Amino acid sequence: MIKPLTSIDELSKLRAELAARPRPEVEIRVCSTGCRALGALEVCEALEQEIESRDLDRRVRVVRTGCHGLCAGAVAMVIDPPGIFYQGVTPDDVPEIIQSTVLNGEIINRLCWADGDRVIARQEDIPFYKHQTRLVLRNCGVVDPRSLEDCIAHGAYSALPQVLSAMSPEQVISEVLASGLRGRGGAGFPTGRKWQFARAAAGELKYVICNADEGDPGAFMDRALLEGDPHLMIEGMLIGAYAIGSGQGIIYVRAEYPIAIEHTQIALARARQVGLLGTNILGMGFDFDIEIRQGAGAFVCGEETALIASVEGKRGMPRPRPPFPATSGLYGKPTNINNVETWANVPRVIQQGAVTYSEIGTEGSKGTKIFALAGQVRNTGLVEVPMGTTLREIIFDIGGGIPRGRKFKAAQIGGPSGGCVPPRYLDLPIDYDSVEQIGAIMGSGGLIVMDEATCMVDIAQFFTEFVQKESCGKCVPCRVGTKRMLEMLTRITEGEGELADIDRLERLGQMIKQTSLCGLGQTAPNPVLSTIRYFRDEYEAHILEKRCPACACQALLTYRIRADICTGCTACAKVCSVGAISGEPKQPHTIDISTCIKCGVCYQTCKFQAIVVE
Repeated sequence: MIKPLTSIDELSKLRAELAARPRPEVEIRVCSTGCRALGALEVCEALEQEIESRDLDRRVRVVRTGCHGLCAGAVAMVIDPPGIFYQGVTPDDVPEIIQSTVLNGEIINRLCWADGDRVIARQEDIPFYKHQTRLVLRNCGVVDPRSLEDCIAHGAYSALPQVLSAMSPEQVISEVLASGLRGRGGAGFPTGRKWQFARAAAGELKYVICNADEGDPGAFMDRALLEGDPHLMIEGMLIGAYAIGSGQGIIYVRAEYPIAIEHTQIALARARQVGLLGTNILGMGFDFDIEIRQGAGAFVCGEETALIASVEGKRGMPRPRPPFPATSGLYGKPTNINNVETWANVPRVIQQGAVTYSEIGTEGSKGTKIFALAGQVRNTGLVEVPMGTTLREIIFDIGGGIPRGRKFKAAQIGGPSGGCVPPRYLDLPIDYDSVEQIGAIMGSGGLIVMDEATCMVDIAQFFTEFVQKESCGKCVPCRVGTKRMLEMLTRITEGEGELADIDRLERLGQMIKQTSLCGLGQTAPNPVLSTIRYFRDEYEAHILEKRCPACACQALLTYRIRADICTGCTACAKVCSVGAISGEPKQPHTIDISTCIKCGVCYQTCKFQAIVVE
């Protein structure tokens, strides 16, 4: 148990002692957050029992870490030394792992990452990790997020002493400005300028808020940081509070993130116990504490003023700006809001120095960006790359390309507020400015990959339905406009659209962007406008030919049985709930199109691929 730290020297001494303490011969680091769904905790328990039964407690340690990144490999573990990465681990694999790998140094090929005949055992050699620059995620998957000792030994709170002892608040802000760090929550506003505004605002009481609402479908970057390395974000908030002149911090996190909340609560309690939060932190006369507020999962509460309203106990609805939160925010006091990833970058800026940090990325977008790589890609998971990395590098070099031999069709960047990027932009450097030029936004970092079996009209309808439901309803353009857009998209996917609908969607989308109150409404039309811009031919096929080129829109599908393939096994007829399939046993069957409800059960049931979709 760490005793309360009353000086920077005591923290430095503690760090040295923790780094020098004897370590076990072998550490088995198991992802125990996102991998829980596939039995990670059971794997950990099996490992601990096996280690105890073999009397290996002093030689082998199991570390329950946060996300390793490669979610497609769940349950994932790393055995150090020598850095062996195993994926798809189950409790049944544990005895063999201990005997073969831990005790005998043998590799279990079936648990290794593989690409065809190529098997790679070491984590650092796997393309998914090899092509990343893990700056913010450096300790995720390495440390036990519930152990302050483990986190300090791996560098937590090493930037804070430098700030408190050798830098004025103005110097901290200047360093962050010089680094080029921009907000990672979506808008990309320069972090240092935001801090300047809050610092200059009049008033004794100021707040700093961490926005951990993260409502984009498919995005889980902030959740993974809170689950895997919460002290990094806390340290960032401490540095920001010192620079701004704030004594109170709030972490606003959606209640759907129970593990993130649990680990953050533990981290806050431990930091408070040892004097890293509270009064006179490290004996430097700096007072600051943090509390957690849980949100109900409203997408609109990712917008700053709606978030503030929610924290105040009001309905989460945005308000017109100015005044901006920097001058009149929470309870009318100056307030600075950054998201989890932005706060987590701050200690890295201080540790490396602004000059070194700014060498990563592009001219206008510095540092790295974390993406949640999802959809039709082999290696799904968390990816951290320098700003300016191309889509091709992310999807093919890191993500492993498109599965099942299909072709890449588009990538949705920026979640429901972003846009669909076609293949022609695979080699475009991804940063704030370039993405905006092609009709998308960086957003918080959701990146959904789509293949040729994806209908772009259907995708536009999906995201429009999401933002329409999530609209707070305060302003007419967003409340009514998104509903009208959804109605038109629904008509088109059901074969009832008309060519004029495309022009109506474009005009209405531009109007919503220009007149909506907040960022949700201003970006809501992006998926529709970008798909019309790059995939207009699909809209026209739905309208003019009553056909979905991707065979995804159910109302436009026709199921047919190929007589040259059908064996007359009768399996399809048995599962048809409406009796649309007929035929004698061992003779080709037929589907009555007028009766068929297009449920697709027959298509899924046929073992001979005799049923085709047109």
